Amino acid sequence: MKVKYVVITILTIAIGGMIVYRITKNKSENEKGTDKNGKKPPMSVSVIRVEPQDFSNSIALSGSIDANEQIEIRSEVSGIVESISFTEGSQVSKGQVLLKVNDIELRAQLAQAKTKEGLSSENERRAKLLLQKEAISQEEYDIASADFRTMKAQTQLIQAQIGKTSIRAPFSGKIGLRNISPGTYVTPSTLIANLVSTNQLKITFSIPEKYASQISNGSEITFTVPNVTDKFKAKIYALEPAVEMATRTMKIRALTENSSGKLLPGTFATIELSLGTIKNAILIPTEVVVPVQDGKVVYIAQNGKAKEVKIEALTRTDKSIVITSGLNSGDSLITTGVMSLKNDADIKVKQK
Repeated sequence: MKVKYVVITILTIAIGGMIVYRITKNKSENEKGTDKNGKKPPMSVSVIRVEPQDFSNSIALSGSIDANEQIEIRSEVSGIVESISFTEGSQVSKGQVLLKVNDIELRAQLAQAKTKEGLSSENERRAKLLLQKEAISQEEYDIASADFRTMKAQTQLIQAQIGKTSIRAPFSGKIGLRNISPGTYVTPSTLIANLVSTNQLKITFSIPEKYASQISNGSEITFTVPNVTDKFKAKIYALEPAVEMATRTMKIRALTENSSGKLLPGTFATIELSLGTIKNAILIPTEVVVPVQDGKVVYIAQNGKAKEVKIEALTRTDKSIVITSGLNSGDSLITTGVMSLKNDADIKVKQK
């Protein structure tokens, strides 16, 4: 038992000695960071002078590239495909016949309709002569005349249906892969191919509502696409007349030339939209801004003290942020140790 008590006593003394040593050590370290009056020395900081400068304001946006015109080629009438007159992936001209649907039945109907039209025309002519001789009533002539006009309209209707059996390109462009072959029975629901106009392309994107008043028709944008090093230009030609309630953004559309064929519809685009130049803007590094509960603050050096200043910002780039209120020209902006500073803390400006 005595040995046990001796061991416990030795452990207690050792632990107590370690605690005393730690307390003494901490006290010694704290005393090293204070002056004779017990105050910590001023914190060394670096500052920059706030100078107004012109700032080219622009924002980066995401958008998509769309074909200027794009449709699905379909037949208005049902029937057997008699011939196909286009090559997949080729350029076609406006009005060019793309395929022909068999119209033999319609032509037979047209011949029948023309025969009836001729007969009704002759009946109308005879009725007119008889009316002039007062051999028939006006009502009888009107019936003959109406029958002739009906037959004439029937002929025109069949001719229009025959015209629809020749499917033509509604605009010039590149036609895609065909989904049919000669002999296929097509209906208005059958997709024949896609036709896309790519000489000009549309760039569609949305901007936050706060910038909506700064955009107008004719404004120029610059954009890039993945895997292409070139920068492309486009001109805004249309704006939605209202802001979308759900996203608080306004949709915009621009037009770009694509004679080189480097751009493809459906591609993602990164857009740089210029909002003009801000004169005498106050630009500061983004890393000096400290977020707080009710906004943002920075620190300026003033009479050997760090002064907290609440700021309001307009826009930012990768490295800088534009300040609209809070800072003035000539202020000494603290750029180091801002996360450790407090209002009215003693500081010492490093000399450059």
